[in-house]
Amino acid sequence: MKHLLLIYCIGSLLLSANVLAQRPELKFNQDKKFRIVQFTDAHIKPGDPASDVVFETVAKVLDIEKPDLVVLTGDIVTGQPAQKGWDAITALIIQRKIPFATVFGNHDDEQDLTRAQLAQLVEKKTYSMMVGKTENVSGYGNYVIPIRSSDGKSTAENLYFMDSNAYTSIEGVGTYGWFKNDQVQWFRDQSKEISKATDGKTIPALAFFHIPLPEYTQAYRNEKNPPIGLRLENEASPTLNSGMFAAMLESGDVTGMFVGHDHINDYVSYLYGVALCYGRFTGGKTTYGDLPNGGRIIELTEGNRSFKTWIRTGDGEVLLPVNFPEDLLPKK
Repeated sequence: MKHLLLIYCIGSLLLSANVLAQRPELKFNQDKKFRIVQFTDAHIKPGDPASDVVFETVAKVLDIEKPDLVVLTGDIVTGQPAQKGWDAITALIIQRKIPFATVFGNHDDEQDLTRAQLAQLVEKKTYSMMVGKTENVSGYGNYVIPIRSSDGKSTAENLYFMDSNAYTSIEGVGTYGWFKNDQVQWFRDQSKEISKATDGKTIPALAFFHIPLPEYTQAYRNEKNPPIGLRLENEASPTLNSGMFAAMLESGDVTGMFVGHDHINDYVSYLYGVALCYGRFTGGKTTYGDLPNGGRIIELTEGNRSFKTWIRTGDGEVLLPVNFPEDLLPKK
């Protein structure tokens, strides 16, 4: 039995190493640009014609924007069999040979696959950048991806991906979960290690997760820096604030964060120098929300802490272009 266990462990390590080896390197292009498309809350129900619009929209947005990376920020498949839905949406990305990163929402593991099984499924896919399980860190999908400079000599940007969990773990304390203490510490540790590796230099970074932090409400109400975009429902944030935003401010590297969860919010807001952004709902009529579906585009420029972002709808329209931070700073 011990021999079988040893063989299994070695096999698992080799498989993990093989998956990591297959991950493509992300890099700014020769124009010093890097483009990301965020899709969120697709709520795909396999076999339901109401989900067809999701696949049409994803394909169209990808073909128009031609991104360097796709990010799926949760509640992607909310029907069974879940694998069929995940295979269908990721196939559109894989066919176009685009790397993609994934975090889960509160509904993804309510189907016929656990969070661990979903992580294993997505992690193994071609072009997937996801790291399913990080040792001693709560959740599935806490990882960092570097973007190399256009000359390939250094890291020019970092992308944090984190599992914002699902529902409250304390009876009577709100509805949704929060980042656990070990996740906040993991973020701090990652940021410190990155800083050490670059001789103390602060490398700009973005963060992606599903459930908005409590600070989103504060940011939206920031009269000094009015938000741009729609807020048609209250932020469904966790009741408890476990300090992730404070950790990001203290680390000094995160310039923007991007979430989903609230289907009829799509605003970009500003708080203490950081952009708090929603993606654009990507789903169809399998769930609530009547905004034209689409994706959020984020365009980075090498060496800058600023970025451009806009929404591309399924019919090809561009909405709410924002230059961050300029468009959110007080007008002189």
